[in-house]
Amino acid sequence: MNIFARFAQDESGATAIEYGLIAALISVGIILAATALGGSLGNLFNGIAGKLTTETGKIGTGTGTGTGTGG
Repeated sequence: MNIFARFAQDESGATAIEYGLIAALISVGIILAATALGGSLGNLFNGIAGKLTTETGKIGTGTGTGTGTGG
């Protein structure tokens, strides 16, 4: 009977379950935030990429030899 009494009073399993539920809730929150912000972040990076492409197209080809020795 002593084994059953100790098992009934043991709360370590309940604590582990609580931590698991908290981790799951945080994960769901991160997934929802990433889903909500994903489109706008994608648009932001695409806009930046477009501007970089436009600006680098304005740079001339230069007259260097392309050897990378500098100067």
